[in-house]
Order: sequence, then C-alpha cells, then structure tokens
Amino acid sequence: MGKQNRWCSAALTACLALGVAPVALATGDRPADTIATVGDQIITMGQIDTMINSSSMVGMTMPAIGTPERNRTRLTILDRVISANLIYLDALRQGAGDNPAFRHDTERFADSVLADLYREKYLIGDIPISDDEVQQYRDRYVAKDAEITDDVRLAIEARIRKDKFQERVATLRERLRKGVSVAVMKDALAPEGEKDRKSDTVVAKIDGDPMTWGEVRDAVMIADRTDKRVELVDDLIDARLEAKKARAAGMEKDPAYQRRLDEFKKVRLINLHRAALTDKINPTPEELHAYYEENRDRIVVPASRKVQMVVLPTREEAEEVKKKIDAGEITIFEAARDYSIDPNAKRTLGEIGWVSEGTGFPELDKLTFSLEPGTLGGPVESPAGWHLVKVLDTRDAAHTDPDEANTRRLVRRMYMHHKLDEYTTKLRKESFPVEVFQDTIQSLMQAEVGQPEAATSDATPEEKPATKE
Repeated sequence: MGKQNRWCSAALTACLALGVAPVALATGDRPADTIATVGDQIITMGQIDTMINSSSMVGMTMPAIGTPERNRTRLTILDRVISANLIYLDALRQGAGDNPAFRHDTERFADSVLADLYREKYLIGDIPISDDEVQQYRDRYVAKDAEITDDVRLAIEARIRKDKFQERVATLRERLRKGVSVAVMKDALAPEGEKDRKSDTVVAKIDGDPMTWGEVRDAVMIADRTDKRVELVDDLIDARLEAKKARAAGMEKDPAYQRRLDEFKKVRLINLHRAALTDKINPTPEELHAYYEENRDRIVVPASRKVQMVVLPTREEAEEVKKKIDAGEITIFEAARDYSIDPNAKRTLGEIGWVSEGTGFPELDKLTFSLEPGTLGGPVESPAGWHLVKVLDTRDAAHTDPDEANTRRLVRRMYMHHKLDEYTTKLRKESFPVEVFQDTIQSLMQAEVGQPEAATSDATPEEKPATKE
C-alpha cells in the first residue's frame, strides 16, 4: 500500500512541476482573484501563490510576500501556466484523451485515490477517545498527585489514539479481506524465469478474478526475492479491494476525489501531448548546428574570474599601495579597507565576485584575464580610477565547441524548448483566446503590501491593464 500512496502523491505534485494550476476548473462566475483565462480554463492568483510556496517543485526560490522578487516570480509562473493550459486544450482538441496509456494511467490513479479514501474513512476512520479511557490511562500510568492540565490531557489522548491507530492498521488486511477468497501463486512471482514469463500469466486470484504478471511486473521487479514480491502483490491486492469497495460505497462521487482525478487527467494529458509534440520535432544535425550559430551568444558561457580589487585615485598612489602589498607590509584586504575609493570597499574588502570575460572596461578586462590565480596585477586605468587586481579563482569558457557532447545535448534541449514555445505561441494567437487581467494582478499585488491603487507594479512595460489575445 505504501508504493501506491507514493505513486499517487508523485502524480499530484507533477501539477506544480509542469506549471498546471492544481484545482478543478471553475464554472459560472469567475473567482475574484482570477488573473487570466485560456479558452475556458481559469487561472487565479491563489493557484500561482500555491506554486510559489511549493518552490522546490517549480525550481525557484521562495521570495518573501510583498517583495518585487515575488511579483516577478508570479509573472514568470503565470506564463508557464498559460503555456501549459494551451498544450492541454490542444491535447483535448486532438483527442489525446483516447490514448490507451492515458486511460490506463487514469484508472491506476483513480484506484490509488479511492483506496486511500476507503482506507482512511472505513478501515481506520475517526478515532474518538472517551473520558473513561483517559481516566484509565491516568490511573495506570500517571502519578496520583500529578496535576492533569489541558496539555497533559491532550498528550494522553494522543497516546491512546496512536495505540488505537496501530491496532487498526495491524488488523486492516484481516478486516479488508473478510469474506474474500485470495490466492497468490508464489512460483509465478519468482525471479527465476521472469524474462520468459508471459504478461497474461496469473500471479494471484481475488474471488476468482485473475491478477496477471503484466499488471504487477513493474511494481514487483524492484525486489529480487520471491517472499518480498509476494508482500508487494499482497499490497496491490489490498489496494484493488479497497478501490472496489470504495466504488461500491459511492466514493467516486466524493468532491475531493473528483477534484484530484481532474487534476491528474489534466497534467497527464499535458505530459503525453508535450512528449508527442517533442517526438515530431526531431531536428537534424544541420538544424542544430544552425541553431547553435544563431544563438551562440546565449549558449557559450564565457571564461570568468573571481576578482579582488583596490581602486585608487592616481597611478602614483596605486603603485605605492602595490609596493606595500608586495612587501608584505599590508594585505590586499587592508589595502581595500584603508585606501580604496570604491564606496563598497570597507564592506566587501575589495572582493568583487565573479566577472565574465568581455564585460568590463577593455584594459581592465585584458589585465584581469591575463593574470594567474593569486597574483597581483596593475595598476591599470578605467573611468573609475586606477585598479590593482588579484584573481582568486578561475572558470574556463564552456560550450565553445558545438560538436562536444555536452554542448550538443544543451543545444538540442534549447532547440526543442524553442520549437515548443513557437507552437504554444501559435496556439495562443490562432486557436485559443488568452486574456490576462493586469488590473486584477496589480490590485492584488498592491493590496498585499497595503499600497494605494495608483501605485505602479513590477509588470513589464509592454503589459497593459488588460490584455486580450
């Protein structure tokens, strides 16, 4: 049962990773915090903030509420969600819902959720604690003169509830299978001969209904012993029984179940359709090479140096300070603190951080990238003054050769992403209307920090109060 739960949880969290708002579609009037629509799909600020708060799933840091960084992150995620919804609507239009893999995965997910619901509601259920049980626990385990405060009572109830929970879990399988005939064919699960085992080989029967090797293979092959595989199959049998009994109890009508199933269907369709679109792209080596040349500035990572620097007003002062450093009279840290005209020098002690080749003043850049690590160079002049430079560390340029394996993989990944972006842009312009409510976005962002309505937001300059495409 543990594996079923993990699979179910992983499928739900994929909503966030894909940029899909994990809520059911709204009907009728839109929620007050609606910030965009894509066709008939609604995107709310609440959905975006849920994704930000689950930042480990979307690959971003979690910016503080009310900060410009959070607002910029919101706009970035909103763009992802819009694209994901365009792919979803396109998948529906092209009949991706009829894909056998989609139907199989949906059934598997539905069984997992129903099994969880049935187990929680019927096999474990609420665990009430009576006053008599608390008193009996107190008489048995608590000193007679001890004061029973509210906190102590809560602790006692928690302990009793834990013991009851463990008792119910221990008898769960017995209660679940009461009146059910279950048989597991151990020989059909043995590692020996599994390569030649046919998918329709029966490995278990539940009231005469077969469970086949093809149904359990992926789940049990993580174990290399027959007894462990039997345990895994027993878990799958329990999950099947729980799902069956959940349906018999009408739990498919549960709103929480329906919402989770709709979420899964949406993200699964996006996954399948995106994979199908990617398969169709399949660029040639010539196309990838051309893309590399066209986007070389974005692909190549220039050489960089980690730099410490002292800035002096004149060449003479710079040479004098350098002599003191070379003679060991002062360190470069002390020189930056005591002599540098850089306004940040007392705080940074001259440490500039990493600088990329070609991004500084020409003479300063030339000096910086000619120095060996640990050596002091200069003085050299820039509009800021006369510089003494020390290189603390180096990084070589990367992705300069389009035929190098890592570069080829990177270029291919960027090319595929670019083509998918082109595809979704076309969907946005030609197939499914997209409307972004900038007034609502700005109002919600300002209300978060108590700003007046007239204040400006961090929206990009091209964004208008309301955008319809």
